[in-house]
Amino acid sequence: FSDGGCFVDLPTAIAHAQTLARADIIDVGGESTRPGSDPVSVSDEIRRVVPVIEALRRETDALISIDTSKAAVAQAAINVGADIVNDVTGLGDPQMRAIVAARGVGAVVMHMRGRPKTMQRGDLHSEDIVGEVLEFFERRLADCVAAGIDAAAICLDPGIGFGKTVAQNVALIAGLPRLAALGRPILIGASRKSFLGALTGRDVGDREAATLAVGACAHWLGAQVLRVHDVEAARDARAVVAALRGARAAA
Repeated sequence: FSDGGCFVDLPTAIAHAQTLARADIIDVGGESTRPGSDPVSVSDEIRRVVPVIEALRRETDALISIDTSKAAVAQAAINVGADIVNDVTGLGDPQMRAIVAARGVGAVVMHMRGRPKTMQRGDLHSEDIVGEVLEFFERRLADCVAAGIDAAAICLDPGIGFGKTVAQNVALIAGLPRLAALGRPILIGASRKSFLGALTGRDVGDREAATLAVGACAHWLGAQVLRVHDVEAARDARAVVAALRGARAAA
């Protein structure tokens, strides 16, 4: 997840990635998408991510995800070993869809209102945020399949914190069964986000308990992928939820 700019050079980025050894997927991004963030040029983004992905590919068998909305960056990342394109714009660019289809990689389609610079400004009202996200996924899945992307390669991310209010973030997690009915894996990225601070009053560095709670609830309700900071704690929570779900199903 976002490192807050703590691991921006190659040695520290690789060292940090090594601490995530038990992660199933390591996500690499060269442009912040937090609210209010400014965009980064294609050349700068490629310069930031390609050496890290090259080094990781030599050292890990984990899947590597490139977190980008730029087709040229995705192409460069795939060329050096990225397995998944994680696009906050939901593969809205036809060129991005064409690259994913041609290279046969996985894709994370995320829902976002607006752009990171302005997404938390203005009117965020929605009569039914879960329905809004569901309709977006239905349209984008159709676009992706029409572009030649295998539906089995697509994961859906409702975009917690991306142009949503606190109540809408909560509603999306509670409404995960509706999204899971689309038949594609659901990814939830809620780790340490500001809505958890609003719910608990905790600063960003003190939100791990809230993160574990929302991750466990999301997994129980149908999320199959959790995007987190603390891999070990998340794996433990997921193991407990899996055991409880299994016991419940057998009861």
